[in-house]
Amino acid sequence: MTVTWVGHATVAVHDDADVFVTDPHWSERALVPRRVVPPGVPIESIPPDAFALISHNHYDHLDAGTVERLPDTLAWFVPLGLADWFRARGRERVVELDWWQSARHGRWTLTCLPAQHWSRRIEQGVNESLWCSWLVDSGERRYFFAGDSGYFPGFAEFGRRFGPIDVALLPIGAYEPRWFMRYQHMSPADAVQAASDLGARQMVGIHWGTFDLTDEPLDLPPRALAEAVAEAGADPGRLRTLAIGETWHVPDS
Repeated sequence: MTVTWVGHATVAVHDDADVFVTDPHWSERALVPRRVVPPGVPIESIPPDAFALISHNHYDHLDAGTVERLPDTLAWFVPLGLADWFRARGRERVVELDWWQSARHGRWTLTCLPAQHWSRRIEQGVNESLWCSWLVDSGERRYFFAGDSGYFPGFAEFGRRFGPIDVALLPIGAYEPRWFMRYQHMSPADAVQAASDLGARQMVGIHWGTFDLTDEPLDLPPRALAEAVAEAGADPGRLRTLAIGETWHVPDS
């Protein structure tokens, strides 16, 4: 069981014989912002039988160029309102879910869960498609991918319903200034609380260090996370960040 951070919200998880990838983004830009650090692994390393999760349609999470470069054999799981967007690009293996709906893929149960965020693209108006987080459950292990979200009571609800979570992939970047970003993006301290709410055995902080989107320095989130972990008295061995391209071997529970 390994987790590889490709960059931003893109994580490749290798669990036994299966691979899934979150919000895959391998392009140079997220519409306007330029990628500061190249992707940590080549796009060609994603196997044709992988499956992918999309959290919402913002350009740093849903990239048309990446979707079109990945094998057309990938299975895509997307929130309500995005299936037609994928089909228009020749991606027919797409499953669209509303909040609290689940789908099966092999041994996996994929559940679309609420998040505190919003959606908009040039070709889609404000909130015309849904935004979400994902629970990815093999029957033996559970992963949680938050996508983009502010901190909200949903994390505690997910923990009550689905916990414990083996690995939580939580955003820790793009959070300043707080008066503006608090609703839509968690701070590192919020992520520590969310991990606790989820009953996460392990947490990886993502959504930082790749695109310069907000006011905090690109390299600040890991340091802020370490401070938040210390202030909360949490176990630093269970809440971590990775270098772009780093593969972490997840310990057995």
